[in-house]
Amino acid sequence: MKYIGAHVSAAGGVENAPKRAHEIGAKAFALFTKNQRQWEWPPLSDENIAGFKKNCEELGYSMDYVMPHDSYLINLGHPEQDQLEKSRNAFLDEMQRCEQLGIKLLNFHPGSHLDDITVEECLKRNAESLNWALDKTEGVTAVIENTAGQGTNTGYTFEHLAAIIDWVEDKSRVGICIDTCHAFAAGYDLSTEEGYKLMMGEFEQTVGFEYLKGMHLNDSKKELGSRVDRHDNIGEGHIGMKGFELLMQDERFDDIPMILETPNTERWPEEIELLYSLASK
Repeated sequence: MKYIGAHVSAAGGVENAPKRAHEIGAKAFALFTKNQRQWEWPPLSDENIAGFKKNCEELGYSMDYVMPHDSYLINLGHPEQDQLEKSRNAFLDEMQRCEQLGIKLLNFHPGSHLDDITVEECLKRNAESLNWALDKTEGVTAVIENTAGQGTNTGYTFEHLAAIIDWVEDKSRVGICIDTCHAFAAGYDLSTEEGYKLMMGEFEQTVGFEYLKGMHLNDSKKELGSRVDRHDNIGEGHIGMKGFELLMQDERFDDIPMILETPNTERWPEEIELLYSLASK
């Protein structure tokens, strides 16, 4: 069974996110547990935590299908030690917030090398950062999201993702989130049946579906291999409807959170219905 939703707002408190997900017909959802563009943010209150858990229970949201995203400021592969430590501490705070809320997954982007260290060194720093954070927390899986490969970002090939996993000590608490727009921009052509089979075959061989913990469902405004991250609404970009039809009918993507991050948020209820209709074809 598919669990489709969207990245909803937590404005006014994290306890409001489940309500907003329910309003758009989502069976899964993502959120930010703190302001994603600030390093420091007040801790969650007892009221926030109790309200979030209560609303998830009342609205039928299992924590298997809730996948927050961490702050955009965090770079777990940063080449400078002081900035790396700042990122690690911020990531640990995000992991601890998930612990408090009972959330099992935390999605993050692998770091950028900033042209100061090699790609391999950056990937190793990501893994070292994860080892450090996982050692200080329990019950939360760190979910690496593939990137489009903009600038000096790592993580745009499945080989990059596999390398990070390889260096993580507790492999039971690391996973992957595939973003469709990012994959397409990085050169994986899931817009055709042939390209889709090649991409998923490569993912299986290089990473393994046992590590797949979530999806971000976005069409791409930019062309195949552009290395530019620009999301589009489902079926309106260069991936097109065929890619999402193949995805919705692929049983390997059952029972994980599948999260919309498309730009026109008012269309999320319509897009959720559309995706479920593709799954039932």
